[in-house]
Amino acid sequence: MQPRRHTARETAGRYRARMRAQGFRPIQVWVPDTRSPKFAAECRRQSLSVARSPEGDVESFLEAAAQELEGWK
Repeated sequence: MQPRRHTARETAGRYRARMRAQGFRPIQVWVPDTRSPKFAAECRRQSLSVARSPEGDVESFLEAAAQELEGWK
């Protein structure tokens, strides 16, 4: 006799219970759909915008932003 296979719901439920027991909690994160044509178009637009900017402008912006991050070098 073969052992009973667990359903995906049962397996996920046990995993969630183990994680909660370890002090974790689940969250849901929404991210851009990188397969979307709109995403690709926006990436291209931003890339072209940076490419057209004088190098010093972009470098100054990045350095200023990096200084706001603790421990950034």
